[in-house]
Amino acid sequence: MKLAVLRGGKSAEREVSLRSGEQVAKALRARGHDVTPVDLDGGTWNVLRDGAFECVFNALHGRLGEDGTVQGMLELLGLAYTGSGVLASALCMDKSRAAKVMRGVGLDVPEFEELEIKEGVAADVVEGLVARFGLPVVVKPVREGSTIGLTIAKDVDAVASGLVLAGRYDRRVLVQRFASGTEITIGVLATPEIQVLPTLEIVSDNPVYDYDAKYTAGKSHHIIPARIPEAARAAASDAAARAFTELGCSGMARVDIIVDADGTPWVLEVNTVPGLTELSLLPDAARAAGIAFDELCQRLVDHAVGRHRRHVGPGAK
Repeated sequence: MKLAVLRGGKSAEREVSLRSGEQVAKALRARGHDVTPVDLDGGTWNVLRDGAFECVFNALHGRLGEDGTVQGMLELLGLAYTGSGVLASALCMDKSRAAKVMRGVGLDVPEFEELEIKEGVAADVVEGLVARFGLPVVVKPVREGSTIGLTIAKDVDAVASGLVLAGRYDRRVLVQRFASGTEITIGVLATPEIQVLPTLEIVSDNPVYDYDAKYTAGKSHHIIPARIPEAARAAASDAAARAFTELGCSGMARVDIIVDADGTPWVLEVNTVPGLTELSLLPDAARAAGIAFDELCQRLVDHAVGRHRRHVGPGAK
């Protein structure tokens, strides 16, 4: 099969996407496919339009790759592509709106408020946020991933600086009550049947499981299954599946959750194009479920091709 692997791009997660794409291309070549890596740039439209590709594997993270933009381009080009469609991609990339949907269907989501950062942040605004959410409090851009621009603020000054930092990446900033507990992530596959992967607990050598901890070998550790009670594990798995379904996801996603001392799974966000590097979470969870990385990639391609054929009708190539 002739495949394109979209990678790189223009978001703050470009370097991670390049690594994800490299791993995916290697795995698909091992499966015997003709694979062309395609970096997202001004000529991408022509390359994809004229390449006679049977499927595009989307390994782009962040804006212009995970937010529905590229998905819309691929729809216009009539190409099969992996992962979620336009609406689910856009919705999950918008942490604020996704959180409202999840809360609306009864999932536990930490209380939050969205702010628009234009210039400076008034002291009374910061004080009001602290009064409402307490300390520590989470501050992050609404539309970024890989904890880019995230601050876990432990005092008033850190809240103010965190708002400024997040505002550098997105004028829309999310301030959220800090959920204390065990940090886990749960991969969900739907190719097309839904399969919830084993719970994965994240232990970081850094104070926060940040970009450095995620993508530097030895700075974080994955424990499968997570060290939480069985009832909490079942509740978290159910929450991940419900979040995936209610947000309209397809193919794969990774749901980030904090399980508190009472066993409540607090859903933080849903990533529709999770990292696929040698250090990433979802591939580890898939391996724990007996799914090798090359098989995972193949399943995503097969699902994308089948979905495309059903969409365009009989006789589609």
